[in-house]
Amino acid sequence: MKRLISIILVMAMAFACAVPAFAVQSEQSVISVAEEGGENAFIAFFDNLFRQIENFFKGIKYFFEVKKEGVPNTMNKNAIHMLKSVQDAIGDSFIITTEDGKVIVIDGGYTFETDYFVQYLKAVTGQRVPKIDAWILTHPHTDHVQVFNEVAENRMHQLTFDKVIHHYAPYEYYAAIDSSDAAEGAEMIAEFDRLSKNFPEKVQVINEGDVFNIGAAKITTLYTFDPAFEIVNDSSLIFRMDLGGKSIMFTGDAFVFSGNKVLSNPEYKDLLDCDICKMSHHGQSGVTKEFYQAVNPEICLWPTPTWVWNNDHETIVLQTTEVRGWIEEIGVEKNYVSWQGSQVIYLD
Repeated sequence: MKRLISIILVMAMAFACAVPAFAVQSEQSVISVAEEGGENAFIAFFDNLFRQIENFFKGIKYFFEVKKEGVPNTMNKNAIHMLKSVQDAIGDSFIITTEDGKVIVIDGGYTFETDYFVQYLKAVTGQRVPKIDAWILTHPHTDHVQVFNEVAENRMHQLTFDKVIHHYAPYEYYAAIDSSDAAEGAEMIAEFDRLSKNFPEKVQVINEGDVFNIGAAKITTLYTFDPAFEIVNDSSLIFRMDLGGKSIMFTGDAFVFSGNKVLSNPEYKDLLDCDICKMSHHGQSGVTKEFYQAVNPEICLWPTPTWVWNNDHETIVLQTTEVRGWIEEIGVEKNYVSWQGSQVIYLD
């Protein structure tokens, strides 16, 4: 009985907190309808209202899911959180906290991951409206950037961000490549360009060789888009993060050519050697074995669903089994895999 009462009280409090946001957004929608006029505007208004209601109840669902998972508050601690997919889908979503109270997000996942992401971030920060100091987007594929787009367009009442960092390839690059991956990238760039007009002062475009700090985290950019490589995943960022006495290699969806370019640069030889490595392209058909050998990590992070990990997709033959063999040969001590649930790695 006490448990039921507690749940009802929490739901009531959550609804009470959400009402002001509903009111503001509904008022804005009504104004928009009045300005635009017409049947389509009213349909859009009610679509928006129903979406807000749906998101509210999803928020309640994932509030309890995150609570059940025991997600720790790691503010003022050096930690990496690799978030699971709520639908066993492919995608990258990382939240990093630092000893000096900074919060860094890398990618985020699909739109349908947003409510879990928001509730997870609230648990990690202990903040009702979490603040992200820097949101890094590795490349514009839907499984990496849709959460950011959804937040930027519809969820700024739920969290805030100070800076969004990227080095997207030009729209024309994606539009010129005849593939579904490229079409997806072009669509997401157009979406980002539209959204970023609302926060131009927050956009930071980085370049290869850039070194900068986000609080206690030092970022060294090893690779940004090279137009010579017409493989869409080779437009992904590769960068090293130093935090809490540990070094982490983040690879996004980097493919063979971008990985080899980094590998062949003698200035990066020592920088490649890292304690932790985020597996490229979810651990299948990404960078080469030689790249992983150069990183020589003790820990690997696999943002990988079950069907990629087990290489049992119905129609696509993946490289995961071979890559898992490489990692075993290298002697990696620990693999954290997202299909097993959200993972937390402390860096101190």
